[in-house]
Amino acid sequence: MASQLIENKLKLLPERAGCYLMKDVNGKVIYVGKSKNLKNRVRSYFKSSQEGRRAELVKNIADYDIIVVDSDKEAFLLEVTLIKKYQPYYNVALKSGTGYPYIKITNEKNPQTCLTSIVYKDKGYYFGPYPNVYAASATLKFIQKVFPLRRCSGYTGRPCLYYHMGQCLGSCFKEVPQSEYDEQIKKIKRFLNGDIQEVKKDLTNKMLQASADLEFERAGELRDQLKYIEETVEKQKIISNDHTQRDIFNYYVDRSWISIQVFFLRQAKLLRRESHMFPLTDETDPEDEFMSFIAQFYAQKNRVKPREVLVPKGIDQDELAAAIGIKVRTPQRGQKASLMEMARENAQLKLDDKFRLLELGQRKTKGAQEEIFKALGLPYGSYIESFDHSHIQGADPVSALVVFKDGEPFKTGYRKFKLKGEVEHQNSADEVGNTREVVRRRYSRLLKEHERMPDLILMDGGQIQVEACEDVLRNELNLDIPVAGMVKDDKHRTNHLLYGDPFKGQPFKLIPMDPKSEGFYLMTRIQDEVHRFAITFHRQTHAKNSLVSQLDSIKGIGPKSRTKLLREFGSLKKIKEASIDDLRKAGLTLTQAQAVKISL
Repeated sequence: MASQLIENKLKLLPERAGCYLMKDVNGKVIYVGKSKNLKNRVRSYFKSSQEGRRAELVKNIADYDIIVVDSDKEAFLLEVTLIKKYQPYYNVALKSGTGYPYIKITNEKNPQTCLTSIVYKDKGYYFGPYPNVYAASATLKFIQKVFPLRRCSGYTGRPCLYYHMGQCLGSCFKEVPQSEYDEQIKKIKRFLNGDIQEVKKDLTNKMLQASADLEFERAGELRDQLKYIEETVEKQKIISNDHTQRDIFNYYVDRSWISIQVFFLRQAKLLRRESHMFPLTDETDPEDEFMSFIAQFYAQKNRVKPREVLVPKGIDQDELAAAIGIKVRTPQRGQKASLMEMARENAQLKLDDKFRLLELGQRKTKGAQEEIFKALGLPYGSYIESFDHSHIQGADPVSALVVFKDGEPFKTGYRKFKLKGEVEHQNSADEVGNTREVVRRRYSRLLKEHERMPDLILMDGGQIQVEACEDVLRNELNLDIPVAGMVKDDKHRTNHLLYGDPFKGQPFKLIPMDPKSEGFYLMTRIQDEVHRFAITFHRQTHAKNSLVSQLDSIKGIGPKSRTKLLREFGSLKKIKEASIDDLRKAGLTLTQAQAVKISL
């Protein structure tokens, strides 16, 4: 029987082609499949009785994810890439296979075309992979006939058979000019990239002529050749025809939330994707928030930068490129533009699913909160508070607090904290200091104002954070509030609660949460929400401090002028777009306004 989480997600499946990734209780991908109709295929796993190996698979499914594409063929190609990447336990058929063939133009003095199942870094040209091996082989033979390069083993001093058949340029007995090879390679690349109209027209005319001459066997061969060419050379958005490392970003906005998709193209394959969602304030420009996200995305430690970043229309490419130090482009048409649209569709799908899942989940919110208290052995309480910290390599450290009342976010109770000073490195000691400071500030204020205390505090972390919180509550504030930690595994996924009360002689212990339970779902919601709130506050703080820093560097702009600019325009982009007159209307002198325009 499917969990409530899966039952809810099944209601949201689109009737689109794509791939699905089945995951176990630890979040590990255990099966990858594809379908021309994701709704029907994924539902079939849980809506009918299964037998044998498939029954075993279904029993181990704790969650799933989907990626939508435009056609069944694209789904097939993506499935191959995902299986090779994740090596899922239940994909025995494709996991151990040799892979699908590529058509290769070799990088030699006398190049040739051939089939290969392995892509080497040898500066050769690779096209594919092609799921229909027979069609790929037939297309290669056609290329060798129509666009000949070298078909023999090399120089022998006399023409080979293929030369006499017009399928070899003759390197077997003479020096072939490089220009001849270059011209043929240019034609082959154009052909394999989809420019097949002239070839199709020629083959169609020959087929019709053969049929008119009653040469039906010949007409059938030409018909098959046409079919193989169309199948092999059909445009494939999932596989790129060059090996440039690219990250593709696109976004979708709805109900003051932004959903961002990142596609990672490596070795001409879509290797993985990331999804990010967070709310927008009323004053936030989605394009500004999108650019800020990308800048901070590459500011993260150990983030590998690609050769090129692709973004949608409307984004300032030069400004973004200067911020991240990577070439930025906006594709206008063709394969990359289609990938960009695919990223947008997946961003929309993720956000739509989030809203509908929240609506479905709200029916059992109180019951989910009861499960958390029951797992900890505590009587039910209405209020849960949770803390999280955020910074980038110690800069602009902040903390955030979220409140859940009867299993639902109680947003009027949310609080933000700017932490005192900065830390150079994020380690356990810093976590302790941050935790102690924010807990002390929060609950000493509640005591002073005689406000209601929470029934449970959930820390986004382990024993270090829990002990720091309990120490301040008990030893400094004389408060007895239960504190538990939301503990992540080595793959950064929460799967346990850490709870104990050393002051009452109860040692800490890990309490597993059933990932199919509503309590587990609520726990992850709380953790996601406090993390989102902390990250959003940090972005705002960091952006404001960065803007202040840039304005401070302008000669003649002091604190008062800076305040005027911030109050009037709010963002660096709007200040840059402002005219001299606009800046003067904001209270700047002519000299100051000119200095701002020159500096920015």
